[in-house]
Amino acid sequence: MAEENKELKFEEAIERLEKIVSTLEGGKCDLDESLTLFEEGVSLVKLCSAKLDAASEKVKILTVGKDDEEIIQ
Repeated sequence: MAEENKELKFEEAIERLEKIVSTLEGGKCDLDESLTLFEEGVSLVKLCSAKLDAASEKVKILTVGKDDEEIIQ
């Protein structure tokens, strides 16, 4: 499941994460299914965090530049 998640766009990952949270909050999963969903959720959180970090870095480069010289004021 974690390998499949690497191909997801940020918005798709957030949507899947919301479904996982909803399912887990419903309390109708057995322990094994809950652990599997939790593991997938952790993987999605890491993926989303990495994508946000990459986007933030792009914005920084576009607005500040690679040499930390402010381009946009």
